[in-house]
Amino acid sequence: MQSAAVQARHLGETHSWSPSTLRLVLDGLTGLLQDRPAGQPVTLSEVRNRTPRHASTPRVAEVLTGLGLLEDDTTPPIRSWIEHRTSDLPAGFAVVVRSWLLVLLDGDKRTEPRSHTTLHVYFGTLKPFLAQWATHRSHLREITSADVTAALEPVRGWQRNTAIAALRSLFGYANKHGLIFTNPTTRLKAGKIEASLLPMTDAEIQAVKQIAAHPAQRLIIALAAVQAARPAAIRALLLDDVDLPNRRITLAGHPQRLGDLTHRTLLAWLDHRRDTWPNTPNRHVLISQKTVLGIEPITPGYLAFNLRRNGVDLEHVRKDRILHEALTTGADPLHIALVFNLSHTTASRYAGIAQSLLNNRLETDSIDQ
Repeated sequence: MQSAAVQARHLGETHSWSPSTLRLVLDGLTGLLQDRPAGQPVTLSEVRNRTPRHASTPRVAEVLTGLGLLEDDTTPPIRSWIEHRTSDLPAGFAVVVRSWLLVLLDGDKRTEPRSHTTLHVYFGTLKPFLAQWATHRSHLREITSADVTAALEPVRGWQRNTAIAALRSLFGYANKHGLIFTNPTTRLKAGKIEASLLPMTDAEIQAVKQIAAHPAQRLIIALAAVQAARPAAIRALLLDDVDLPNRRITLAGHPQRLGDLTHRTLLAWLDHRRDTWPNTPNRHVLISQKTVLGIEPITPGYLAFNLRRNGVDLEHVRKDRILHEALTTGADPLHIALVFNLSHTTASRYAGIAQSLLNNRLETDSIDQ
Protein backbone atom coordinates (compact mmCIF):
# COMPACT_ATOMS: atom_id res chain seq x y z
CA MET A 1 0.00 0.00 0.00
CA GLN A 2 2.89 2.32 0.72
CA SER A 3 4.24 2.08 -2.84
CA ALA A 4 0.73 2.71 -4.20
CA ALA A 5 0.46 5.85 -2.08
CA VAL A 6 3.83 7.09 -3.38
CA GLN A 7 2.76 6.40 -6.97
CA ALA A 8 -0.56 8.19 -6.43
CA ARG A 9 1.15 11.28 -5.02
CA HIS A 10 3.60 11.29 -7.94
CA LEU A 11 0.76 11.15 -10.48
CA GLY A 12 -1.14 13.77 -8.52
CA GLU A 13 1.78 16.19 -8.76
CA THR A 14 2.30 15.41 -12.45
CA HIS A 15 -1.36 15.91 -13.38
CA SER A 16 -2.18 18.66 -10.84
CA TRP A 17 -4.76 16.66 -8.89
CA SER A 18 -6.49 18.59 -6.16
CA PRO A 19 -5.96 17.45 -2.53
CA SER A 20 -9.51 16.10 -2.42
CA THR A 21 -8.96 14.10 -5.64
CA LEU A 22 -5.75 12.59 -4.25
CA ARG A 23 -7.51 11.70 -1.01
CA LEU A 24 -10.31 9.93 -2.90
CA VAL A 25 -7.80 7.98 -5.00
CA LEU A 26 -5.99 6.88 -1.84
CA ASP A 27 -9.33 5.78 -0.36
CA GLY A 28 -9.99 3.67 -3.44
CA LEU A 29 -6.52 2.11 -3.33
CA THR A 30 -6.90 1.31 0.36
CA GLY A 31 -10.13 -0.58 -0.25
CA LEU A 32 -8.48 -2.65 -2.98
CA LEU A 33 -5.05 -3.33 -1.48
CA GLN A 34 -5.30 -3.40 2.32
CA ASP A 35 -6.02 -7.16 2.59
CA ARG A 36 -4.15 -8.23 -0.54
CA PRO A 37 -0.70 -9.90 -0.55
CA ALA A 38 2.03 -7.60 -1.83
CA GLY A 39 2.51 -7.84 -5.58
CA GLN A 40 -0.76 -9.65 -6.28
CA PRO A 41 -2.42 -8.21 -9.42
CA VAL A 42 -5.79 -6.48 -9.29
CA THR A 43 -8.26 -7.11 -12.11
CA LEU A 44 -9.87 -4.17 -13.87
CA SER A 45 -13.34 -5.57 -13.20
CA GLU A 46 -12.48 -5.63 -9.49
CA VAL A 47 -11.34 -2.00 -9.67
CA ARG A 48 -14.64 -1.03 -11.26
CA ASN A 49 -16.76 -3.05 -8.83
CA ARG A 50 -14.96 -2.31 -5.55
CA THR A 51 -13.79 1.27 -5.98
CA PRO A 52 -16.20 3.53 -4.06
CA ARG A 53 -18.44 5.66 -6.23
CA HIS A 54 -16.95 8.88 -4.87
CA ALA A 55 -13.42 7.78 -5.86
CA SER A 56 -12.04 8.07 -9.40
CA THR A 57 -11.89 4.63 -10.99
CA PRO A 58 -9.73 5.75 -13.97
CA ARG A 59 -7.19 7.38 -11.65
CA VAL A 60 -7.08 4.35 -9.35
CA ALA A 61 -6.52 2.16 -12.40
CA GLU A 62 -3.76 4.51 -13.60
CA VAL A 63 -1.92 4.18 -10.29
CA LEU A 64 -2.13 0.38 -10.42
CA THR A 65 -0.95 0.38 -14.03
CA GLY A 66 2.10 2.40 -13.04
CA LEU A 67 2.90 -0.23 -10.41
CA GLY A 68 2.40 -3.08 -12.87
CA LEU A 69 -0.47 -4.47 -10.79
CA LEU A 70 -3.46 -3.94 -13.09
CA GLU A 71 -4.76 -6.96 -15.00
CA ASP A 72 -7.35 -6.20 -17.66
CA ASP A 73 -9.89 -9.03 -17.54
CA THR A 74 -12.72 -7.12 -19.20
CA THR A 75 -14.20 -7.60 -22.63
CA PRO A 76 -12.69 -4.99 -24.96
CA PRO A 77 -15.28 -2.33 -25.85
CA ILE A 78 -14.94 -3.08 -29.56
CA ARG A 79 -16.06 -6.70 -29.02
CA SER A 80 -19.02 -5.56 -26.95
CA TRP A 81 -19.84 -3.10 -29.73
CA ILE A 82 -19.79 -5.88 -32.34
CA GLU A 83 -22.12 -8.06 -30.26
CA HIS A 84 -24.50 -5.18 -29.58
CA ARG A 85 -24.69 -3.93 -33.16
CA THR A 86 -25.12 -7.31 -34.81
CA SER A 87 -27.70 -8.51 -32.29
CA ASP A 88 -30.24 -6.18 -33.93
CA LEU A 89 -29.87 -7.93 -37.30
CA PRO A 90 -31.99 -10.91 -38.43
CA ALA A 91 -30.30 -14.24 -37.65
CA GLY A 92 -29.54 -14.96 -41.31
CA PHE A 93 -27.53 -11.74 -41.48
CA ALA A 94 -26.22 -11.45 -37.92
CA VAL A 95 -24.09 -14.61 -37.86
CA VAL A 96 -22.22 -13.75 -41.05
CA VAL A 97 -21.79 -10.04 -40.27
CA ARG A 98 -20.59 -10.78 -36.73
CA SER A 99 -17.98 -13.31 -37.86
CA TRP A 100 -16.85 -10.93 -40.63
CA LEU A 101 -16.35 -8.06 -38.17
CA LEU A 102 -14.40 -10.33 -35.81
CA VAL A 103 -12.07 -11.37 -38.64
CA LEU A 104 -11.56 -7.71 -39.53
CA LEU A 105 -10.73 -7.06 -35.88
CA ASP A 106 -8.38 -10.00 -35.29
CA GLY A 107 -7.14 -10.78 -38.80
CA ASP A 108 -6.52 -14.30 -40.05
CA LYS A 109 -3.84 -16.26 -41.90
CA ARG A 110 -4.08 -14.07 -45.00
CA THR A 111 -5.18 -10.68 -43.71
CA GLU A 112 -3.90 -8.22 -41.15
CA PRO A 113 -6.21 -6.87 -38.41
CA ARG A 114 -8.04 -3.70 -39.39
CA SER A 115 -8.40 -0.61 -37.23
CA HIS A 116 -11.43 -0.07 -35.01
CA THR A 117 -12.28 2.94 -37.15
CA THR A 118 -12.49 0.70 -40.22
CA LEU A 119 -14.97 -1.56 -38.43
CA HIS A 120 -17.10 1.40 -37.37
CA VAL A 121 -17.08 2.96 -40.83
CA TYR A 122 -17.72 -0.29 -42.70
CA PHE A 123 -20.59 -1.38 -40.47
CA GLY A 124 -22.09 2.12 -40.33
CA THR A 125 -21.99 2.23 -44.13
CA LEU A 126 -23.61 -1.19 -44.59
CA LYS A 127 -26.22 -0.95 -41.84
CA PRO A 128 -28.85 0.85 -44.02
CA PHE A 129 -28.33 -1.73 -46.79
CA LEU A 130 -28.71 -4.64 -44.38
CA ALA A 131 -31.86 -3.13 -42.87
CA GLN A 132 -33.34 -2.64 -46.34
CA TRP A 133 -32.50 -6.18 -47.49
CA ALA A 134 -33.87 -7.71 -44.29
CA THR A 135 -37.37 -6.52 -45.25
CA HIS A 136 -37.53 -9.01 -48.14
CA ARG A 137 -34.60 -11.39 -47.62
CA SER A 138 -34.00 -13.77 -44.72
CA HIS A 139 -30.31 -14.55 -45.29
CA LEU A 140 -27.26 -12.82 -46.72
CA ARG A 141 -26.87 -15.61 -49.30
CA GLU A 142 -30.16 -14.49 -50.91
CA ILE A 143 -28.75 -11.07 -51.84
CA THR A 144 -28.29 -10.64 -55.58
CA SER A 145 -26.17 -8.31 -57.66
CA ALA A 146 -29.40 -6.44 -58.49
CA ASP A 147 -29.99 -5.86 -54.77
CA VAL A 148 -26.47 -4.48 -54.41
CA THR A 149 -26.83 -2.23 -57.44
CA ALA A 150 -30.15 -0.86 -56.16
CA ALA A 151 -28.68 -0.14 -52.74
CA LEU A 152 -25.73 1.73 -54.25
CA GLU A 153 -27.75 3.70 -56.80
CA PRO A 154 -28.34 6.84 -54.67
CA VAL A 155 -24.85 6.85 -53.12
CA ARG A 156 -22.20 9.15 -54.60
CA GLY A 157 -18.58 10.23 -54.19
CA TRP A 158 -16.39 8.96 -51.37
CA GLN A 159 -19.43 7.45 -49.65
CA ARG A 160 -20.01 5.21 -52.68
CA ASN A 161 -16.38 4.10 -52.76
CA THR A 162 -16.48 3.33 -49.04
CA ALA A 163 -19.71 1.37 -49.49
CA ILE A 164 -18.21 -0.64 -52.36
CA ALA A 165 -15.12 -1.46 -50.30
CA ALA A 166 -17.29 -2.56 -47.35
CA LEU A 167 -19.59 -4.66 -49.55
CA ARG A 168 -16.71 -6.39 -51.29
CA SER A 169 -15.09 -7.11 -47.94
CA LEU A 170 -18.27 -8.60 -46.42
CA PHE A 171 -19.32 -10.70 -49.40
CA GLY A 172 -15.72 -11.68 -50.17
CA TYR A 173 -15.40 -13.06 -46.64
CA ALA A 174 -18.74 -14.86 -46.86
CA ASN A 175 -17.86 -16.38 -50.24
CA LYS A 176 -14.41 -17.48 -49.08
CA HIS A 177 -15.92 -19.36 -46.13
CA GLY A 178 -18.78 -20.92 -48.07
CA LEU A 179 -21.50 -18.88 -46.36
CA ILE A 180 -23.06 -17.69 -49.64
CA PHE A 181 -23.56 -19.39 -53.00
CA THR A 182 -22.30 -16.60 -55.27
CA ASN A 183 -20.60 -13.27 -54.65
CA PRO A 184 -22.88 -10.42 -55.85
CA THR A 185 -20.05 -7.88 -55.62
CA THR A 186 -17.61 -9.58 -58.01
CA ARG A 187 -18.00 -6.93 -60.71
CA LEU A 188 -18.16 -3.93 -58.40
CA LYS A 189 -15.43 -1.37 -58.95
CA ALA A 190 -14.82 1.86 -57.09
CA GLY A 191 -14.80 4.86 -59.39
CA LYS A 192 -12.48 7.84 -59.37
CA ILE A 193 -13.82 10.60 -57.17
CA GLU A 194 -13.53 14.07 -58.63
CA ALA A 195 -12.70 16.71 -56.06
CA SER A 196 -15.61 18.80 -57.26
CA LEU A 197 -17.56 21.20 -55.16
CA LEU A 198 -21.19 22.18 -55.10
CA PRO A 199 -23.18 23.53 -52.17
CA MET A 200 -24.43 20.92 -49.72
CA THR A 201 -27.93 19.68 -50.46
CA ASP A 202 -30.82 20.16 -48.02
CA ALA A 203 -30.69 16.43 -47.26
CA GLU A 204 -26.97 16.62 -46.42
CA ILE A 205 -27.50 19.64 -44.16
CA GLN A 206 -30.36 17.89 -42.37
CA ALA A 207 -28.21 14.79 -41.87
CA VAL A 208 -25.49 16.90 -40.26
CA LYS A 209 -28.02 18.50 -37.90
CA GLN A 210 -29.38 15.12 -36.83
CA ILE A 211 -25.93 13.70 -36.15
CA ALA A 212 -24.90 16.62 -33.92
CA ALA A 213 -26.45 15.37 -30.67
CA HIS A 214 -23.52 15.51 -28.21
CA PRO A 215 -21.87 18.82 -27.20
CA ALA A 216 -18.56 17.64 -28.67
CA GLN A 217 -20.20 16.73 -31.98
CA ARG A 218 -21.94 20.10 -32.16
CA LEU A 219 -18.67 21.93 -31.52
CA ILE A 220 -16.76 19.90 -34.12
CA ILE A 221 -19.39 20.62 -36.75
CA ALA A 222 -19.60 24.30 -35.79
CA LEU A 223 -15.83 24.69 -36.13
CA ALA A 224 -15.99 23.19 -39.63
CA ALA A 225 -19.25 24.80 -40.73
CA VAL A 226 -18.65 28.31 -39.36
CA GLN A 227 -14.89 28.69 -38.97
CA ALA A 228 -14.00 26.37 -41.91
CA ALA A 229 -11.54 24.53 -39.68
CA ARG A 230 -9.74 21.45 -40.95
CA PRO A 231 -9.92 18.26 -38.84
CA ALA A 232 -6.25 18.58 -37.82
CA ALA A 233 -6.82 22.17 -36.62
CA ILE A 234 -9.88 21.07 -34.63
CA ARG A 235 -7.89 18.34 -32.90
CA ALA A 236 -4.98 20.69 -32.14
CA LEU A 237 -7.12 23.56 -30.77
CA LEU A 238 -5.99 24.61 -27.27
CA LEU A 239 -7.84 26.47 -24.53
CA ASP A 240 -5.29 29.26 -24.96
CA ASP A 241 -6.40 29.63 -28.59
CA VAL A 242 -9.88 30.72 -27.51
CA ASP A 243 -10.62 34.28 -26.37
CA LEU A 244 -14.27 34.15 -25.31
CA PRO A 245 -14.63 37.73 -23.98
CA ASN A 246 -13.36 39.19 -27.26
CA ARG A 247 -15.03 36.54 -29.43
CA ARG A 248 -11.76 35.49 -31.11
CA ILE A 249 -10.35 32.06 -31.96
CA THR A 250 -7.01 30.99 -33.42
CA LEU A 251 -7.09 27.95 -35.70
CA ALA A 252 -3.84 26.59 -37.17
CA GLY A 253 -2.16 29.88 -36.24
CA HIS A 254 -4.79 32.02 -37.97
CA PRO A 255 -6.85 34.38 -35.75
CA GLN A 256 -10.56 34.65 -36.62
CA ARG A 257 -13.70 36.22 -35.28
CA LEU A 258 -15.69 33.67 -33.29
CA GLY A 259 -19.07 33.19 -34.96
CA ASP A 260 -22.26 33.22 -32.88
CA LEU A 261 -22.99 29.52 -33.45
CA THR A 262 -19.43 28.53 -32.61
CA HIS A 263 -19.50 30.76 -29.53
CA ARG A 264 -22.68 29.08 -28.23
CA THR A 265 -21.53 25.53 -28.94
CA LEU A 266 -18.12 26.27 -27.45
CA LEU A 267 -19.66 27.55 -24.22
CA ALA A 268 -21.90 24.48 -24.02
CA TRP A 269 -18.98 22.13 -24.60
CA LEU A 270 -16.73 23.89 -22.07
CA ASP A 271 -19.49 23.62 -19.45
CA HIS A 272 -19.82 19.90 -20.20
CA ARG A 273 -16.03 19.50 -20.17
CA ARG A 274 -15.72 21.27 -16.82
CA ASP A 275 -18.53 19.25 -15.22
CA THR A 276 -17.25 15.91 -16.53
CA TRP A 277 -13.48 16.35 -16.09
CA PRO A 278 -12.95 19.28 -13.68
CA ASN A 279 -9.30 18.49 -12.93
CA THR A 280 -7.96 17.33 -16.29
CA PRO A 281 -4.43 18.52 -17.08
CA ASN A 282 -5.14 18.37 -20.82
CA ARG A 283 -5.12 21.85 -22.41
CA HIS A 284 -6.78 20.79 -25.66
CA VAL A 285 -10.31 22.10 -26.09
CA LEU A 286 -11.63 18.72 -27.23
CA ILE A 287 -10.78 15.83 -24.95
CA SER A 288 -12.14 12.34 -24.48
CA GLN A 289 -12.13 9.64 -21.83
CA LYS A 290 -8.88 8.36 -23.32
CA THR A 291 -7.05 11.71 -23.32
CA VAL A 292 -8.43 13.28 -20.15
CA LEU A 293 -5.55 12.11 -17.94
CA GLY A 294 -2.81 13.10 -20.39
CA ILE A 295 -1.90 16.03 -22.59
CA GLU A 296 -2.41 14.51 -26.05
CA PRO A 297 -5.04 15.69 -28.57
CA ILE A 298 -7.94 13.50 -29.57
CA THR A 299 -7.13 11.08 -32.38
CA PRO A 300 -8.37 11.27 -35.99
CA GLY A 301 -10.34 8.14 -35.12
CA TYR A 302 -12.33 10.14 -32.57
CA LEU A 303 -13.63 12.40 -35.33
CA ALA A 304 -14.33 9.43 -37.58
CA PHE A 305 -16.20 7.60 -34.81
CA ASN A 306 -18.37 10.60 -34.02
CA LEU A 307 -19.08 11.83 -37.53
CA ARG A 308 -17.84 9.99 -40.60
CA ARG A 309 -19.26 6.61 -39.55
CA ASN A 310 -22.65 8.36 -39.54
CA GLY A 311 -22.16 9.70 -43.04
CA VAL A 312 -20.88 13.20 -42.19
CA ASP A 313 -17.80 14.26 -44.16
CA LEU A 314 -16.20 17.05 -42.12
CA GLU A 315 -14.10 18.22 -45.07
CA HIS A 316 -17.26 18.56 -47.17
CA VAL A 317 -18.82 20.69 -44.43
CA ARG A 318 -15.70 22.89 -44.32
CA LYS A 319 -15.64 23.39 -48.09
CA ASP A 320 -19.34 24.22 -48.11
CA ARG A 321 -18.66 27.00 -45.58
CA ILE A 322 -15.95 28.53 -47.77
CA LEU A 323 -18.13 28.31 -50.86
CA HIS A 324 -21.02 29.93 -49.00
CA GLU A 325 -18.75 32.83 -48.03
CA ALA A 326 -17.67 33.18 -51.65
CA LEU A 327 -21.27 33.21 -52.87
CA THR A 328 -22.34 35.88 -50.38
CA THR A 329 -19.39 38.22 -50.94
CA GLY A 330 -19.42 38.46 -54.72
CA ALA A 331 -16.81 35.73 -55.31
CA ASP A 332 -13.95 37.95 -54.11
CA PRO A 333 -10.81 35.76 -53.89
CA LEU A 334 -8.91 38.26 -51.73
CA HIS A 335 -11.69 38.29 -49.14
CA ILE A 336 -11.83 34.48 -49.09
CA ALA A 337 -8.05 34.19 -48.73
CA LEU A 338 -7.95 36.64 -45.81
CA VAL A 339 -10.93 35.20 -43.93
CA PHE A 340 -9.89 31.55 -44.15
CA ASN A 341 -6.10 31.86 -44.49
CA LEU A 342 -6.09 30.21 -47.92
CA SER A 343 -3.49 30.52 -50.63
CA HIS A 344 -4.37 32.88 -53.47
CA THR A 345 -4.60 29.93 -55.88
CA THR A 346 -7.06 28.01 -53.72
CA ALA A 347 -9.11 31.12 -52.96
CA SER A 348 -9.28 31.94 -56.67
CA ARG A 349 -10.63 28.48 -57.44
CA TYR A 350 -13.35 28.82 -54.82
CA ALA A 351 -14.16 32.23 -56.27
CA GLY A 352 -14.32 30.75 -59.76
CA ILE A 353 -16.76 28.06 -58.66
CA ALA A 354 -18.88 30.64 -56.86
CA GLN A 355 -18.93 32.88 -59.92
CA SER A 356 -20.06 29.97 -62.08
CA LEU A 357 -22.88 29.24 -59.66
CA LEU A 358 -23.85 32.89 -59.53
CA ASN A 359 -24.00 32.85 -63.31
CA ASN A 360 -26.31 29.80 -63.18
CA ARG A 361 -23.79 27.63 -65.00
CA LEU A 362 -23.33 25.05 -62.17
CA GLU A 363 -19.86 24.14 -63.33
CA THR A 364 -17.61 22.21 -60.97
CA ASP A 365 -13.93 22.72 -60.50
CA SER A 366 -11.22 21.00 -58.49
CA ILE A 367 -9.93 22.41 -55.24
CA ASP A 368 -6.31 21.66 -54.41
CA GLN A 369 -5.65 20.95 -50.79
